[in-house]
Amino acid sequence: MKKILFGATAAAVIAAGTFGVVSANASAPAAAPAAVRVDASDSNLQQSTHLTIEAATKAAQATLKAAEKENQRISVAVVDRNGNTLVTLRGDGAGPQSYESAVKKAYTAVSWNAPTSELAKRLTNAPTLKDIPNTLFLAGGAPVTAKGAPVAGIGVAGAPSGDLDEKFARAGVASLGR
Repeated sequence: MKKILFGATAAAVIAAGTFGVVSANASAPAAAPAAVRVDASDSNLQQSTHLTIEAATKAAQATLKAAEKENQRISVAVVDRNGNTLVTLRGDGAGPQSYESAVKKAYTAVSWNAPTSELAKRLTNAPTLKDIPNTLFLAGGAPVTAKGAPVAGIGVAGAPSGDLDEKFARAGVASLGR
């Protein structure tokens, strides 16, 4: 009986010691990995130009004002180079569908670095282009470029024609040059 009791006690002490060591190791914070430093002249890095929120807002407001001068009720969207929405404005009385359409036109214009009216013409030869998610191949989107590369897109929807939508989008792009 003494051997069994001694064996059980020894097993309990070993188990408690093991548990304590495992617990102590589990609660110890892991060493933080060293920060990786990259030289700014590293050929693995690339710099890109982005439209500021202030510039995007200025362009959206200029677009909306151009439409208001012609008594058109539109929505305007400005997206960055990656297609992320920077600014959207829904003009007074603009239709509910115009908001989403403006975003998609802006995304389409920046994705292909071309006005969406030009891209719509390409559907004749490549009808499956329209199946690409989040795109809209209707006139009303204009790219914003810097040094020949797209940095943003402006999309407009809600006017009675895509030609008017695109005219207003171009007014927004033009405002960035002033």
